[in-house]
Amino acid sequence: MGARVLSTGRPPFPRLGGVLHCGSHSLETLADDHDTPLYVYDGARALERLSAVRAAFAGVDLLVAYSIKANPNLALLKLFADAGAGADIVSGGELYCALEAGIAPGRIVFAGVGKTRTEMGYALKSGIRGFHVESSQELDALASVAGELGAQAPVAVRVNPDVDSPTHEFTRTGHAAAKFGVSPPRALELYRRIAGHAGLRAVGIDVHIGSQVRDPGPFLHALDVVLEVAGRARRETGTALEYVDLGGGFGIEDAVGGEIDLRGLGREVAARIAAAPGRAPGRPLELIVEPGRFLVGDAGVLVTRVIYVKRSGGKTFVVTDAGMTELIRPSHYGGEHAIVPVREDGHGSPRQVDIVGPVCEQGDFLARDRRLPLPRPGALLCVQQAGAYAFAMASNYNSRPRPAEVLVHGGRATLVRRRERYSDLIRGQRT
Repeated sequence: MGARVLSTGRPPFPRLGGVLHCGSHSLETLADDHDTPLYVYDGARALERLSAVRAAFAGVDLLVAYSIKANPNLALLKLFADAGAGADIVSGGELYCALEAGIAPGRIVFAGVGKTRTEMGYALKSGIRGFHVESSQELDALASVAGELGAQAPVAVRVNPDVDSPTHEFTRTGHAAAKFGVSPPRALELYRRIAGHAGLRAVGIDVHIGSQVRDPGPFLHALDVVLEVAGRARRETGTALEYVDLGGGFGIEDAVGGEIDLRGLGREVAARIAAAPGRAPGRPLELIVEPGRFLVGDAGVLVTRVIYVKRSGGKTFVVTDAGMTELIRPSHYGGEHAIVPVREDGHGSPRQVDIVGPVCEQGDFLARDRRLPLPRPGALLCVQQAGAYAFAMASNYNSRPRPAEVLVHGGRATLVRRRERYSDLIRGQRT
């Protein structure tokens, strides 16, 4: 199995009459209505991707828990909630957003290496599906909080399978030197402790190996490791788990490569889970997956306007009103996003340019050494595949207000987050 494109219907953001559109709405019109920089999301595309995940893993009892960190916009969360999706959260704030959007608490799992006691108490009172514990000290804290509340905490241990997934070093989370999870022997120790504690209840086992992983092999290797741990936990402690969480990180097509063969991965995963010891005789483990980028990555774009075109030091710089404050992935992760003119006028041959932002940092760029028809000041550019880890990582550095977000769905274009004002920059401050 290799990387390939998984077709899920019409392409997002088609070019109609030479101008990029989201549904029936021109990106030019949306930029005129809401100014730039501007994030635009295609709700229909996000739901198509959710359907694609469900189809790929059709052979198992499945919960798709959307990874909120990819994009926590409330309108997108509401779309997924209405479609029956759950949520993968990593903070109390994400839990709040999930509940506000109507995601059922019993469909929420809580990951992360640094959960605080306050967050644990909030999640316990909310009745979430499971805490994905990543250390013995965290398990102690959770047991203590559960005791104070007179509750029983549902627990899954996050296993570090020591799988080196082929992706950027900052997004490889399943190798032994990563901060995430515990080794298989340590995981068994934690399951023994859970079995002996009245305030804890083992409900699952968890693994996550990274982001933008296109090769199914590391996922299957990780699954084999955690299923072996789950089997040993059952034999040694009598613990019958309800679910195995395979995490997310399913690679999408981008400027670097193609998309993971998710259907092929789904068939292999289903076969392994069917053969694994279940939570009850004749009933296999439930599978939880946590896609984030896979659902919203190519369902979002960043529209930015060219301010100046500058030639200096033998280079051509296209200066835009969006930069690292709106999209930090190119400078932080080396992320490569396709960037194209919103209006294709057919004038000018492609030139090699750097597309840079207005932030006072040399590391402020959207792309380097790109071939692009040289735009004029005032022209609009579209940064593609910006639905994930884009606005979610936006900042107010240089005291720049964060951009607006628009959701196109059901034929309507709705402003789902207004552009910040200067007054928002000092909200909460005191002299």
